[in-house]
Amino acid sequence: MNGVKISVAGEDGKPVGDATTGADGKWEVPVPQAGTYKVTLDQSTLPQGVALKFKDRATLNVQVYEGSERNVLFALAPAGQPGEAAAESSSDASSFWDRVAQLTFEGFNLGLIIALAAMGLSLVFGTTGLTNFAHGELLTFGAMCAYFFNVTLGIPLVLAAVISVVIGGAFGYTQDRFFWGVLRKRGSSLVAMMIISIGLALFLRYVFLFFFGGEGAPYADYNAQPGIQVGPISAAPKNFIAMGIELAVLVIVGLALLKTRVGKAARAVADNPALAASSGINVDGVIRIIWTVGGAIASLAGVMLGLSQNVSYQMGFQILLLVFAGVTLGGLGTAFGALVGSIVVGLFIQLSTVVVPTELKTVGALLVLILVMLFRPQGILGRRERIG
Repeated sequence: MNGVKISVAGEDGKPVGDATTGADGKWEVPVPQAGTYKVTLDQSTLPQGVALKFKDRATLNVQVYEGSERNVLFALAPAGQPGEAAAESSSDASSFWDRVAQLTFEGFNLGLIIALAAMGLSLVFGTTGLTNFAHGELLTFGAMCAYFFNVTLGIPLVLAAVISVVIGGAFGYTQDRFFWGVLRKRGSSLVAMMIISIGLALFLRYVFLFFFGGEGAPYADYNAQPGIQVGPISAAPKNFIAMGIELAVLVIVGLALLKTRVGKAARAVADNPALAASSGINVDGVIRIIWTVGGAIASLAGVMLGLSQNVSYQMGFQILLLVFAGVTLGGLGTAFGALVGSIVVGLFIQLSTVVVPTELKTVGALLVLILVMLFRPQGILGRRERIG
């Protein structure tokens, strides 16, 4: 689409540059440094018969990272006939529901990433009682492993993701074998171990900062895919494929817990470790398997998160609060509860932007968490427990 004017301004509103789209609809504006910029499309320069699909999204806030390019897409649609109030009202209503459909899709996408991370956290809590604040760093570890193999070594991202999942599982096993397992044998309390996990999270975060640096960076593959339209939903092909992989992994892990001997043993350990041990179950072995699986799917979640945004040393920490919200909302210690709770959190975060500013969307999700905890403390799929 030729001749459409685009202007870019800094976060403080100071103009940075202008551009006009070419015959292929592409444009480019160099920016002086990394940061957040406001990109505005001049609607008056759109060709006749074309309008923004979402009229309130003529200005987009875009985060640009050092040494990388950022694609900005404006959704366009055929314009309604001028002078017909009824048609315009119908177009506005259609635009609203199209936006709801788009946000619902984005909510499921975010919810499935949160669910991958939340399932591992929930399994570890269910079998050991540990609230692991270093779980977010498992996501970052997986994303950075994939980045190393993909960008530094030039391995295709799909193979790099598989390798990072294997390494993430080994990292989870190693943590329990040489760290958490030792603390359990020494009789460390759960409160003490939780505080230790906070210290471990800080330690790993700054190790990542030291080796990776403070700026985010994208993967070499699938970085700038053109969007495809499926009904009212517009998304890059990688998003559809990623959601399919995430859903398949969650279903496989859930069925493994229900149908396999290891899964049944894990549920027995979660219900009563002492009784499970007395019936011949190797409790430590089961916990190590859970840590291995948890580390592997956390690494996969990190790769998927890095695919939807840039890889950075804080990415796991930034999503950790939402992971805890999903686990607690669905029911602590329940794998399917983590899935349900995470989907609810992801949907609410995205759909809340219909009525609240984007900056407040996370606050709404945490408000839902507080309300659920007030009226159903065990979570959506959790069960009541008697204390004393």
